[in-house]
Parts: sequence; C-alpha cells; structure tokens
Amino acid sequence: MGFFQRYILHNLTYKLISLGLAFGLWVVVARDPVAEVEVKVPIEFHNLPANLEIDAATFTEAQVRVRGPERAIHHLGQGDVRVEVDLKRVAPGSRTFDLTSEHVQLPRELDVVQIIPGQFQLTFDDRLVRTIEVHPRVTGDFAEGVHVQQVISDPPSIAIVGPKRRVEAIEAATTDPVDATGTMARSTFVTHAYVPDPLIQVVHPTAIHVTVIMERGDNKKVE
Repeated sequence: MGFFQRYILHNLTYKLISLGLAFGLWVVVARDPVAEVEVKVPIEFHNLPANLEIDAATFTEAQVRVRGPERAIHHLGQGDVRVEVDLKRVAPGSRTFDLTSEHVQLPRELDVVQIIPGQFQLTFDDRLVRTIEVHPRVTGDFAEGVHVQQVISDPPSIAIVGPKRRVEAIEAATTDPVDATGTMARSTFVTHAYVPDPLIQVVHPTAIHVTVIMERGDNKKVE
C-alpha cells in the first residue's frame, strides 16, 4: 500500500494532466498526414577568402525535396529552406562539393528526402582589381557638313574587380549608345559603362558623362 501511495497516487493530478496532454499530442500527430514538397533554393556560399573569386560554377541552385507533417509543409515559407556551403578552406583551381542533408537548414519537423544536384563544382581564381578605359559609343545623323571631331568620356576610366583571368581579358568598358543626332557644336550626355562579363563588377559604379564635339567637314553618319 505504501508503494502504491508513494509512486502512483503521489502528484496524481499532475500525472493525469501530463498523460492527457501526451495523448492529445499523439492524436494530433497521428491524424496529421505526411506530405512532401520540392523547393528550389539558391546555394549560399559562405566564408570565401577575400583574395579569391568564384570563376565558374556548374550549379548555383539546388532542388531540395523535404518531407514532414502536412501542416508544416503548408506553412513552409520562402527562406525556411536554405542550402549553405562553407568555402573557408578553398584555393585557386577547381573543387568538387558534395551536397548532403548536413548542408540544408530547415524547420525541425521536416526531413530532407533528396537534393539535386548531389555534387557540383566551383572554380576559384585570384581576385584582381584593374583600371580600364571607357570607350563611348556614339550614334546619330548629323547636318550636312558637320561630323564628330572628338568624343570625351568623364571619367575616362573605371576600376573593375573579379577573377584574375576574366579581368585580364577585358580590354575596355563601353558605354550605352549615346544618340547625338542634332548636335551642331558640343553636347554632353549622361550614360553608363558596361562590362560584358557578368562575373566582373565595377568597383565604384558611377554615371559616365560623354561629351561629343562636332566640327565642319563632310557629312558623316556616326554609328
């Protein structure tokens, strides 16, 4: 009898409440069907050394199939599933990365079923900053006897940054086309510099002022 009172009847109310809560939770979980969904997310690259740039990538997005309670799947929001890759120890050259569930951050109730791709490659190159000239592009139809004598870019050059081999391959930046039609003496236009390689960035993007100076001579169409 003493055993019964000590271990069974002691705090009986709290034990019954706990049992009821556990049973209720079991009922909710048991009635919640399991569902799956595929989420397409960008691969996040972390801790890339400051002296390196990503030169090429076979994949920059991943398709993650997750499974869990249907209610959790329905409440899955943008940013709830993330794929993160640590680049702390990389060096110039190519490297293969395996994508596993360890790289996926997601709500606790969900599990990773599949990741596509399972592997991907990145190529790294030294980071290079270089100054290049800006070559304005001028178009237009001009009055008879007037043609373009000089085109001035301000600033005359810009700094670019990116993977070394790509930066070294760029000879100059160009501007968006400037239509100088109707200019008789001198006109200044505001435009932007353009570098065709998407992996190269302009260090300090700024407007480019293109001044077109005309002179008398043979009629000329500038393209």
